[in-house]
Amino acid sequence: MGQFIDLTAKDGFTFPAYVAEPAGQPKGAVVVVQEIFGVNSHIRSVADGYAAEGYLAVAPATFQRVKPDVELGYTTEDMNAGFALKTAVEALPAPGVLQDLQAAVEYAARGGKVGIVGYCWGGLLTWRAAAGVSGLSAAAPYYGGGVTTPEEIARQPKVPVLAHFATEDHWIPLDSVEAFKKAHPEVEVHLYEAHHGFNCDQRGAYNAEAAKVARERTLKFFAQHLA
Repeated sequence: MGQFIDLTAKDGFTFPAYVAEPAGQPKGAVVVVQEIFGVNSHIRSVADGYAAEGYLAVAPATFQRVKPDVELGYTTEDMNAGFALKTAVEALPAPGVLQDLQAAVEYAARGGKVGIVGYCWGGLLTWRAAAGVSGLSAAAPYYGGGVTTPEEIARQPKVPVLAHFATEDHWIPLDSVEAFKKAHPEVEVHLYEAHHGFNCDQRGAYNAEAAKVARERTLKFFAQHLA
């Protein structure tokens, strides 16, 4: 079990982050970036899982700038609320929430080299962080909505990237994934026979096999780059 702490971004904004500590000396650190549902029980369990693997895990609350202490579930009502909050964050003046990810990375660095993993909207933020946040050693976006748009494809990651996509993802067309792969041959891309959100065991789209394989690949990727 972890706990919430307060972090402060470069512009002085203070926001909470869930921190899960490993049992012994950290072998590295992982910043876990939320979906559009806040740092909810699922994201906390993801952070706990990385801590159990020996990493210092930090999950920053990336909605805090527009609404404090958001914790949503996965109903249609929650989906609509989360999408509205995401839209509000995306409308913030640059660098927006990336400065909060920067603060999380700087805090996490006490655990060693830092990787970042994110899901859904967090996958998009993870891709942006790979290009624009300093102090990272690896990035692993999961089905990042928007990552395969021309604007996002134009970004150039500064660290190794492992990207997970799903074949049945209605938010991310397969032809756009192919365009992403073509533009970024340096990125390791994996496709899963699954739907958007397949990693989350609280969603109807959960696919245990795809989640297991993606997690194994991500852990191997982090072991390689955060050692």
